[in-house]
Amino acid sequence: MVNSLSGRFLLLTAAFVMLAEILIFLPAVARFREEWLLSRLERAQIAALALLASDEMISEDLERELLATAGVFNVVLRRDEIRQLVLSSPVPSAIAATYDLRDQGTVALIGDALATLADGGDRVIRVIGDPVQKAGLLIEVTVATLPLRAAMIDYAIRILVLTGILAAVTAFFLFLAVRRLLVAPIRRVVAYMSAYAAAPEDARRIIEPTARVREMREAEVALRALQTQLTQSLRQKERLAQLGSAVAKIGHDLRNILATATLLADRMETSADPAVARAAPKLVGSLARAVNLCEATLAFGKAEEPPPRLARFGLRAMALEVVEQERLAAGPAAVEFLVDIAPALAIRADPEQLHRVLLNLVRNARQAIEATAAPGTIELSAGESEADWWIRVGDTGPGLPEKAKGHLFTAFQGGARKGGVGLGLAIAAELVRGHGGRIELARSDEEGSEFMIRLPKAIQPLDPPAPPPAPPPAPAAAGG
Repeated sequence: MVNSLSGRFLLLTAAFVMLAEILIFLPAVARFREEWLLSRLERAQIAALALLASDEMISEDLERELLATAGVFNVVLRRDEIRQLVLSSPVPSAIAATYDLRDQGTVALIGDALATLADGGDRVIRVIGDPVQKAGLLIEVTVATLPLRAAMIDYAIRILVLTGILAAVTAFFLFLAVRRLLVAPIRRVVAYMSAYAAAPEDARRIIEPTARVREMREAEVALRALQTQLTQSLRQKERLAQLGSAVAKIGHDLRNILATATLLADRMETSADPAVARAAPKLVGSLARAVNLCEATLAFGKAEEPPPRLARFGLRAMALEVVEQERLAAGPAAVEFLVDIAPALAIRADPEQLHRVLLNLVRNARQAIEATAAPGTIELSAGESEADWWIRVGDTGPGLPEKAKGHLFTAFQGGARKGGVGLGLAIAAELVRGHGGRIELARSDEEGSEFMIRLPKAIQPLDPPAPPPAPPPAPAAAGG
């Protein structure tokens, strides 16, 4: 029970209630002591007035009875600046302390009360106070501390018992309230989490928020959103796995078909038609890339993208090839292609993978411009710094919708155009990450979009180089 939330709350509630009662207990005991002494002063004043009314002619037995009734040893009144011993009896011991109740504060009263409780002896104290109804300047009595201490202990025990009962009752009802308002909803959430973990693909096990407590309801709403997203993600991954299996089978057959088409395209290079001879190398290159893509698709079905095969090559020639391919695909569409890359700029990357990255970006830009039925421009530029090479692909299209920006590089979620599945940018991002670089959306508004690719120049070794072997010990010199 101590390890449970409700059990700990019960203990903390009882502890804090007892602490509050202790803070109330000390002033209460101090106030009881003050009232007890004031009552002795009032009784002593009444006894003194009775004596004065009889012209101070009473017997010793009656005087002792008055003092016993008042619970004091003697009574002193001060009237008209005259201090008068009205009633007196033998005092059993010397006066141990004097307390003036006319000007004591709360802290002093608490200190005196604690001192009285701590002192177990029977001492005599002098108490000074104001007379009732202003019958004089002051009244002074001497009393024993033993009856006072006994009365204070009895009062303290009753207070402690009462506060203990109140603390127990308060803690019990708070315990029930916590179990109903907090523990029960938490257990319900835990039960839903356990049931959902057993079958996360079952949408019926997604929690439905019903808590009335605002914080618990917010937690249930957040859990429902998380479970919904996770269920959708699991379904999407399952469909993606099925799609990968199908693509692997299609890619295997398509590779064989493309191999045959490549052989036929090779023969076109010997054609007598100059136009056919010029187009044949481009056709062979496209077919070769298609074959490589099929092989990469088969590899992707088994694992991830293969690691890049880094090589140095001129970037401008690749950019012109991508632009030429997309210019042919654009047909009569009014799309202008610009390449602002220095002929001498050479980078180190995987040519096939970087070609796929640029082709995806340029194709997306072309399709975005064509969807507006308005003329537009696509520009490829590049440069280098001391740390990396950068490639910029910008267009004057309509920009990306806000919904697409949140999952731009996530497969099946970052589609930027109607009918797209969002694979191009996801593949491009994965290929760039394989180079140790990054691709990011630098700008996207009504004036167009701009993607930036950065490829590092430094090559990070996968494993630290092994230390060189220690040289063999030198042979010992022969003795002379």
